[in-house]
Order: sequence, then C-alpha cells, then structure tokens
Amino acid sequence: MGYLFVHIIITVAIAVVAALAAFVAMRPLRAARQAERLARAQRDFHRQREPLEAKFIERAAASGKPRGLRWVDVEFDDDVLYARDRRSRRLKALVAIEVSFEAVEGGGMEEVEAVSRVRAATAEFIHDGDRWATEGRVYFNLAPAAAVKYLSSDLELVAEEHAAARA
Repeated sequence: MGYLFVHIIITVAIAVVAALAAFVAMRPLRAARQAERLARAQRDFHRQREPLEAKFIERAAASGKPRGLRWVDVEFDDDVLYARDRRSRRLKALVAIEVSFEAVEGGGMEEVEAVSRVRAATAEFIHDGDRWATEGRVYFNLAPAAAVKYLSSDLELVAEEHAAARA
C-alpha cells in the first residue's frame, strides 16, 4: 500500500512540474500574440480614425453634456494613448481634444463668460476585439495620461503612440 501511495505522489508531482514548465514556456508565445493583437488594433485605429472622430463628435454632442452648451468644434491631438480595461480586458484609445462650446438659447448659460473658453479633455474609443467604436465618452480637464492615472483602478496603460515617432 505504501509503495502505491508513493508512486501516485511522484506521478502527481511530475505532472505538476510538467504543467508549470509548459506554462512558463508558453509565456513568450502569449506575449508575442498579445503584442501582435495590439499592433493590429493600433493600425486599425489609424485606418478608421477619421470616421471614429466624426462618430465621437456626434455622440458626445448628443449626450447633452455639459448642460446648456452646444458642441461647436473639436480639435483632436495626433498622439494616442492605449489602455486596457482591467475588468473587461477591452483596449481603449485615449486622445487629447480641445472642445469649443456655445450657449444654448434658454439653457441658462448665455450670460456665463467662460462658455467661450476652449476646454481640454480626453476622448475615449473602445476596441471590441474586432473593431473600434465610440460611445462619445469624454473626460473633461484630463489629458490622456492623467485620465489613466485617475482611473488606475479601472485602466492600465498599454502603450503610448506619439505622432512624431510615426512620421
């Protein structure tokens, strides 16, 4: 009986060591696949960027936020910061924007002097695994890096892409 028990323990130990070795050996392959998926998503973002920006403006303007203001113009920065949602694992592209507003007549903001000031913000784009989309989500008063830091419990930085490096 003792011999059989020792034999089972040795067999299980060998199986565990083999499984751990396989897991460690697969790490570089998983990292390479993840890097390729990120590179593909980045290429796709740049290919789809113009219609994505138009959709962002449409959705953000339709949100009614900020209340009493109408979106007049949005200037997008060329740099892109990529972050991953810690829960859903979905990739997000964050782009710095400057937004101009005008007061909506009867919205209570007509007399506010600050309405005409350009506001800095970050536009969010989401990759669903196949394609990029936007819900028009905007983070006012935060640059992309500051948005990731502010949302660090929800987001993790994946990559930063600077326009000068792409040129």
